[in-house]
Amino acid sequence: MSPPRPHPESLRSRAFEITVDDGRETFHALSIEHADSETEWLISDTVCALENMR
Repeated sequence: MSPPRPHPESLRSRAFEITVDDGRETFHALSIEHADSETEWLISDTVCALENMR
């Protein structure tokens, strides 16, 4: 098995704070997107700060 090669495509990430239920519930999400495509993305609503992962 050969090692993975870097992709020439550009990726970008964005963080969101999402509030629902008229402000009663707030959570954080992280999106990783292909910079040149509107249809290639991954979003997760489970976001942890690195300093909390000890």
